[in-house]
Amino acid sequence: MLDGPAGSRRSAGGRAPTDDPPSPPDCPPGWRTGPPDFVGMGAQKAGTTWWFKLIEAHPGVHAVPDQRPELHFFDRYVEGWPEPADVERYHRFFPRPEGRLAGEKTPNYMACHWVPRMLREAAPETRPIVLLRDPIARYVSGRTHDDARMTRLHGDGRDAADDVRWVSDAFAKGLYAHQLDWLRAEFPAERTLVLQYERCVRDPAGQLARTYAFLGLPPHVPPAEELVRPRNVTRRDKLDLAPQRRELLVEAYRADVARLSAMVPDLDLSLWPDFG
Repeated sequence: MLDGPAGSRRSAGGRAPTDDPPSPPDCPPGWRTGPPDFVGMGAQKAGTTWWFKLIEAHPGVHAVPDQRPELHFFDRYVEGWPEPADVERYHRFFPRPEGRLAGEKTPNYMACHWVPRMLREAAPETRPIVLLRDPIARYVSGRTHDDARMTRLHGDGRDAADDVRWVSDAFAKGLYAHQLDWLRAEFPAERTLVLQYERCVRDPAGQLARTYAFLGLPPHVPPAEELVRPRNVTRRDKLDLAPQRRELLVEAYRADVARLSAMVPDLDLSLWPDFG
């Protein structure tokens, strides 16, 4: 099992995290801990931080002060499986007063085939929330983010094999129908909310009302400046896709987008111009 406040030792179940997770917060007297009521599952670079903060703005949701919303709890299990003590530790990340909801969001969960089953076993009644973005725009934004991270970590000493893995991973994160298969194998469609980032940008109040209703929360209107706060702001030049590579990406994503449209009937493909 995990040992120490940061869980620095490998678990008997084979857990080998790349870095130590944070420590669970204290639970004040009279409050409760337990499985999260909702979990944001992704996709990366699809406005999940913005949307999670809007969810936390509801008075019926408790936001743990100074706790990062991205716990990266289950994506760390690249080996083994969470043991009961690990699951109990996960539950301690969600202290809340009676009558309030609590949750987390980790975009990487969506792209990890093992996470939906681990999450179901740890939180069978949770409600997954998924934001999807035009896969080409997501690819460009994700590559820009990852390239900056790789340069920061390795400088001019980047290995070509690492670049191949990063590019392949960036492409795979846009195969939404494939990932939604994993999620819906563990959570029924009626307990999973799939939102479209572009619709949230166009109609944040309407899509947020839909999100609150999905969570069983009464109507609430957060401050206007929160609804329209900057989303996916980057301070670096975005990846410039060669026309041939863009064309290839569109072709490679087309079948997955078509299947996604059948899985999510209200998906508005006119907002994804390469696939509309």
